[in-house]
Amino acid sequence: MMIPRQHSAGSLADPTPSKEEVESPIRSPSPEPDLDSDELKTRDATLTKTKSLEQSVSHPREVLVVGLISLAQLTTQAGLGQVLSILHVIGDHFGVEDPGVLAWLIAGYSLTVGTFILFSGRLGDLFGWKKMLVFGYVWFGIWSLVAGLAWYSNHVLFIFARVLAGIGPAICMPNGLALLGGLYSNGPRKNMAFAVFGACAPGGAILGSAFAALFALAWWPWAFFSFAITLFFIAIVAQFAIPDPQDEKPGLKGLNLMESVWELDLLGAVVGITALVLVNFAWNQAPLEGVGWDSPYIIVCLVLGLLMVPAFFYIEKRVARNPLLPLEVFTSSNGFVLACVACGWANFGIWVFYLWQILEVLRGVSPLLGSAYLAPLTISGAVAAITTGLVLHRMRPAWAMVIALCAFMTGSILVATLPVNQVYWAQIFVCTLIAPFGMDMSFPSATLVISDSMPKKYQGVAASLVNTVVNYSISLGLGFAGTIEVHVNHGGRTPEDVLHGYRSALYMGIGLSGLGIFFALTFLAKSYWDDRRSDRVPDKEASMAMHD
Repeated sequence: MMIPRQHSAGSLADPTPSKEEVESPIRSPSPEPDLDSDELKTRDATLTKTKSLEQSVSHPREVLVVGLISLAQLTTQAGLGQVLSILHVIGDHFGVEDPGVLAWLIAGYSLTVGTFILFSGRLGDLFGWKKMLVFGYVWFGIWSLVAGLAWYSNHVLFIFARVLAGIGPAICMPNGLALLGGLYSNGPRKNMAFAVFGACAPGGAILGSAFAALFALAWWPWAFFSFAITLFFIAIVAQFAIPDPQDEKPGLKGLNLMESVWELDLLGAVVGITALVLVNFAWNQAPLEGVGWDSPYIIVCLVLGLLMVPAFFYIEKRVARNPLLPLEVFTSSNGFVLACVACGWANFGIWVFYLWQILEVLRGVSPLLGSAYLAPLTISGAVAAITTGLVLHRMRPAWAMVIALCAFMTGSILVATLPVNQVYWAQIFVCTLIAPFGMDMSFPSATLVISDSMPKKYQGVAASLVNTVVNYSISLGLGFAGTIEVHVNHGGRTPEDVLHGYRSALYMGIGLSGLGIFFALTFLAKSYWDDRRSDRVPDKEASMAMHD
């Protein structure tokens, strides 16, 4: 059992654990690395030395603050769900029928959410988490407005607007999580705040899809216009309601152009983002009709992207003065956590996309009815989040990952084996009850492990790392699944061929979640082994002392 650490009422700083705690998150949900005395004095210089949030504001305002921050997660998933439900309505308006192009309407958004999150975390650490959160809401609203206006143009503008809109949640997500990390001391209340944040994922997706389906009955651009208005309103309220835990923001004051480049690690950001974009573009572009993996530019993009990945890590380790991604974060425990998250959320992207395709293409349900079918996700997601918040400080993170990956796999198995005309209650309803446990156990668990393993000044980077893996995995998983679908569906000439393609893509998702279970079980075994090994050290020292 893990016991939450005790903190003084007047400080946000956490006690510094030993090296063993960094390597094994067993004794605490998520420990911090060793720091020397000078670093201990200065690492929280940018934080206001105040009480934790629940001690410094009234309970209603605490609820409001957590709610406004959690809306970063809800609106991110709403932005995904609003296109999923009316994907074919938008496609019909633009005359797009190619499944590969339709997938880009989803993948393009997730691509920028996943690739720009890491750099956004650095901006938050420099200029302020609250400031960047508000700016992210505004940016998201502007490009959602443009997406609606694309009705007067073509699908190229719509995809372009969706890609740029994804930068908004890429800014909001890590800085919202960093705010939670800075406003709360470690303990059950912080765990619950992170769980609430994660719980907004299924609810956001359903709200987005339901309202988009409603507006599509009249005029689908209103789904994006109303979403933009909502985002602007959230930004205004957040500006006045959320307290700022950062007393000073380093920013770029007094730095010349080259010093600013080094401070922001623009070289690492450009190389890292380009690598992620090229790899993702290759996988999501190849399934398009008339493109394929035999197209030279697809191979060039993939190879260049893969070559730039080690170049990025070399820059971060050897070149960058202030690395965008501190390599100290990659402890063995954090590595297992991120691997589990990548496999689970890649599975989620495949599951949710092809579940909607089965409902709308093969079963012929309307977007509104499809949203009603998936409505139980909101209730089960809330239950999963509350359960996670209550038990997270009492169980090993590895166990949370094992349970989450099993939930991801079960949801995909239920959809992959679904007879097209089967009654709703038999498998679709059941999978909506189980799948949210994958989302709402993996996300807060991973975020807490990574967040608490890093100093306060790196909270933006810590939060952005988890979100990068989550959203990039969704987009990349769709590319994997789309490649398999188009190679086995014989051109989708018959409903049977279409179903075969969908199921094959879902089998890919099942395989990814199975790989995640392997990583989670390995992580679990490692955590027990590290615990046992750490217990042996005091016993050995005691026996040596008695012998002396």
